[in-house]
Amino acid sequence: MASHAKPESIEGGCLCGSIRYTVNFPRDHDFDNAVTTCQCEQCRKGTGVLFLRAHKVPMSAVTFQSQSTLKNYHATPGYARGICTNCGSFLSWREEDSEFISLAVGCFDNKYLTKYGRVLAASQKHVWCGEEIPGVTDHLQGNKWRHDNEGEGAELLSSSKP
Repeated sequence: MASHAKPESIEGGCLCGSIRYTVNFPRDHDFDNAVTTCQCEQCRKGTGVLFLRAHKVPMSAVTFQSQSTLKNYHATPGYARGICTNCGSFLSWREEDSEFISLAVGCFDNKYLTKYGRVLAASQKHVWCGEEIPGVTDHLQGNKWRHDNEGEGAELLSSSKP
């Protein structure tokens, strides 16, 4: 059963195992605000799920043990989506001039999700809700942003508590 304890580190990777990584969380990592769901069409089509759940960490916190099949796909200039060219797993998303990377929570190893799932996956921040699907993906609780929650044009659509 998942607890509210916070991990010092976790491991994850792609479906076929050719990409493996370790995340060593900084001592001041803000677990409460690190997770976002995204409902943009690019994430929806790129992952095959209705919304992506991603955990944002500093690039310096991630160490790859193997990454020979990791390729960056650029659906939008300046933004890289990390994909395994062998099995097709969607592993990450990042703005290329940022010091942070958002890792797909579904690629974290099950033993960490089982033990720390609440702090690794719980999100109260939802982006690209201007593209949510009424009656299907509009049920998420928390802050809903039209597009991104940071930078120019950030627009809060609604806020609700669980």
